[in-house]
Amino acid sequence: MGDPSVSSVMDKQKQEKVKLVVWDLDNTIWEGVLLEDENVVLREGIIDVIRTLDERGVLQSIASKNDHQTAMEKLEEFGIHEYFLYPQIHWNSKSSSIQSIITSINIGANTVAFVDDQMFELEEVKFEHAEVRCIDAAQYLDIPHMEMMNPRFITEDSRLRRLMYKSDEIRNKAEEEFTGPKDDFLASLGMIFTISPLKGDDLQRAEELTVRTHQLNTTGYTYSYEDLEQLSQSPNHKLLITGLEDKYGAYGKIGLALLEMEEEYWTVKLLLMSCRVMSRGVGTILMNYILEQAKEAGVKIRAEFKMTDRNRMMYLTYKFGGFKEIHQEEDLVIFEHDMSYIQKIPSYVELNIINN
Repeated sequence: MGDPSVSSVMDKQKQEKVKLVVWDLDNTIWEGVLLEDENVVLREGIIDVIRTLDERGVLQSIASKNDHQTAMEKLEEFGIHEYFLYPQIHWNSKSSSIQSIITSINIGANTVAFVDDQMFELEEVKFEHAEVRCIDAAQYLDIPHMEMMNPRFITEDSRLRRLMYKSDEIRNKAEEEFTGPKDDFLASLGMIFTISPLKGDDLQRAEELTVRTHQLNTTGYTYSYEDLEQLSQSPNHKLLITGLEDKYGAYGKIGLALLEMEEEYWTVKLLLMSCRVMSRGVGTILMNYILEQAKEAGVKIRAEFKMTDRNRMMYLTYKFGGFKEIHQEEDLVIFEHDMSYIQKIPSYVELNIINN
């Protein structure tokens, strides 16, 4: 019998698509060792691999034991430095580099792949991060053909994902350098939060959101494109999708809600928000909008919550948002809101409602 914890990790890995590929440099992205030969050349076909992943919305980064400045200059010389978010180029362990990238991007280790030519480095990362998929650099040309590297849909948000994360880097730097209260910084962003019904091209992005978002997902349910298409046409359901933009650019489609509407109350079957907007103070706007709509319609709001190993923050969002537990069965909780107090939308956000 194998170790059940290992098999469960492997099962999870089979289910999860890769969201981030972390590359080594020496004898992986280029032939040779940079510190021994400054005239290293790119491996044949590597640019096509990097571009293909980028077009699919798979993020990429670097974990390399090298001199940072020399390596970055070489990546710039090759014209590929823009593809890599939060590159970790120094002499620390590869596992610590990967942890730093995971933290910066706010992504689950089970959606990360690491490519290196050294078996020692692959083993070291595997030991520290059991969920990370480790790939021998000899297989680099096969990477775009691996099932885990192929999302079901390539949406507009997929194609722009790297640029959105690049904008996040600029925002985060601006926040670090900002002196003053957090609300003043948020006000300086000029955020516009859009809520609209789900339809058309949004269906593909909505499926992608349910598959990709785990920490800020109230039930952990995933819905297929076909499920969402059917629900979007149902008179008893309402699907809402949200977007966010600010002076640095668009965050893309970042939130989703599914309501089941009955005479006396509406039930929130799913509420999720992209982890990328956690620090922007917009997490409760969608729920408060739903509460306002329910109040106008003269109905109460209930919400399903299913505890997973990663969504405790959404449980607290409900608890602090005025919801009370009215029923629990195993890991499923039913909340209800008494509508006595609904939080106002933060003053630093402009709300844009699209009704058709």
